[in-house]
Amino acid sequence: MEKEEFMQRAVELSFKSMAAVKGGGPFGAVVVKNGKIVGEGHNMVTSTNDPTAHAEVVAIRDACKNLGTFQLSDCELYTSCEPCPMCLGAIYWARPARVYYGNTREDAAEIGFDDAFIYEEIPLPLSERKIEMIPLGREEAQKAFQFWAEKEDKIDY
Repeated sequence: MEKEEFMQRAVELSFKSMAAVKGGGPFGAVVVKNGKIVGEGHNMVTSTNDPTAHAEVVAIRDACKNLGTFQLSDCELYTSCEPCPMCLGAIYWARPARVYYGNTREDAAEIGFDDAFIYEEIPLPLSERKIEMIPLGREEAQKAFQFWAEKEDKIDY
């Protein structure tokens, strides 16, 4: 398959999202390895009541499950729209080699999917964000971090 065919599949999945009962937004994504689709996803936010079930996240989860790995460094992601900040974070954690996208975030904003406010929140100091961020229990939480730092059989990622 060619790049355009992978993008076409991502677009097809965006239509699948909208056609589903309680369908989500018009977003679809595929993960490709060695010229084959290894993971697919479409927006499932409203059908699963999961605000993290964006097409890219669903496709990444599917690909990781199918490949038995938590990193997709030898893969490519094709998505029908430029990833939102959450998906961008998931993409960086999954580490694909590259991302191809169809619509832009400006296109998404024009139809009511405006994530500009999140991009604006990220660089703000915690004290200036719209959602209050309150430190609590750091001393106790540090015990888990200390255990991890000393753990000899951990899998780094």
